[in-house]
Amino acid sequence: MKMSKDKVILAYSGGLDTSVCIKWLQENYDLDVVALVGDVGQEHDGLQAIKEKALRSGACACEVVDMKEEFVNEYLTKAIAANAMYENKYPLLSALSRPIISKYLVEAAHSYGAKYVAHGCTGKGNDQVRFEASVSVLDPSLQIIAPVREWDLKTRDEEIAWAQARGIDVPVTTESPYSIDDNLWGRAIECGILEDPWNEPPEDIFAITASALDAPDEPEYVEVTFKEGVPCALDGVDMPLIDIIYTLNEVAGKHGFGRIDMIENRLVGVKSRECYEVPAGLALILAHQALEDLCLEREVLHYKLGIEQSWAIAVYYGQWFSPLKNALDAFCASTQKDINGVVRLKFLKGTCVVVGSKSDSSLYDYALATYDKDDSFDHGAAKGFIQLQTLSAKVWAAKQLERNTSNLSADKVLSGVSEKECE
Repeated sequence: MKMSKDKVILAYSGGLDTSVCIKWLQENYDLDVVALVGDVGQEHDGLQAIKEKALRSGACACEVVDMKEEFVNEYLTKAIAANAMYENKYPLLSALSRPIISKYLVEAAHSYGAKYVAHGCTGKGNDQVRFEASVSVLDPSLQIIAPVREWDLKTRDEEIAWAQARGIDVPVTTESPYSIDDNLWGRAIECGILEDPWNEPPEDIFAITASALDAPDEPEYVEVTFKEGVPCALDGVDMPLIDIIYTLNEVAGKHGFGRIDMIENRLVGVKSRECYEVPAGLALILAHQALEDLCLEREVLHYKLGIEQSWAIAVYYGQWFSPLKNALDAFCASTQKDINGVVRLKFLKGTCVVVGSKSDSSLYDYALATYDKDDSFDHGAAKGFIQLQTLSAKVWAAKQLERNTSNLSADKVLSGVSEKECE
């Protein structure tokens, strides 16, 4: 009687690395491979085609999961609430999709009774950490295999030759020199000539944003409505968040807004030159920040800025399911109940600026803010406020002056003694 083999669930994209992973896992670990394809809104030639390729490459089964709605409603809403901007520049992309894919990898492992989970990440990228950290928290008993870290295939040509020798369907010609990862939030581009920070990114790397030079000469205005911090309408038309993202990607991208070119500090300690297209993400976070400026009490807003940086770092580091990130989520969620209103954005030639905001929850008081005759601010109260606000610093300054004066006098005395001695 033939014994059944142990199973491994492989995060499968249909690219060269993960296609090679299937046969490699069979040869080196003697495992049955179940491929899992997660649709998070990335570009593809069809999920059925990817499934068929996995099966042709040797997978015993292939699970295709549409994760888009859950990705938007359970992951991107939290990113918006946290105004997630890693290193104050990057609204996160791959780091947001890896935990949901990991969740389904673990669920598939339980469903198939698999002992192993595998991924096709390299040994110096961030994604290996994100997958493995997420899987380890969701089910510490699962063993993780990272074929690309283990095999001795050093170049793409070596991988192609290895695959062709085993009848694996791979491209015959060399593909683009760029490494691209994308989902419905945007695109990440690296490698090729981008590895030299002196090189200007070529126009052909961008797919969803126009060049600012080619963008329309006339501005376009868009009104984004929020309910408890979540975008819920564009220009007064209610629509699901996923449709808002798709629409804003198109509108902002048409006007050349949403490009990022940055030197990024990877989790593994490497500085990397990364280019991104995140038109909807950047626009929505900009609008959300503007509404928070209007509606959040000052001390909460100031404190939240630090929470936002901690949130972005935790997610970038692969800690989506960690106790810390869950606690940060709770804080952010507590601040969103009054983030209701409308923000007007203006797109023009690669820019997006907030040109208006309004909310029934607004803390902006015209009578307190105006310098006109309707001013209700008590100017007389400022004198006592300033006296108390500066008292501590004034006491310190007086003490410093006293010490400096004393030291100066001592220096003069010593200087005089030295002069007499010299005479």
